[in-house]
Amino acid sequence: MWDKIALILTIIGGLNWGLVGAFKFNLVELIFGFAPILASIVYVLVGLSACYTFYAYLIK
Repeated sequence: MWDKIALILTIIGGLNWGLVGAFKFNLVELIFGFAPILASIVYVLVGLSACYTFYAYLIK
């Protein structure tokens, strides 16, 4: 279960960075712009998910 959650969050983060790089469009800010703390939480969760995914798929 944790693997799937981490993978989904990592994909969301990757897609968001792709949008930022290609179009200067930040989907997380659009969705959570009204509450910057929520956007920060999403970014932290995506970062933790990337670390978990890295460990789970490359280190194990």
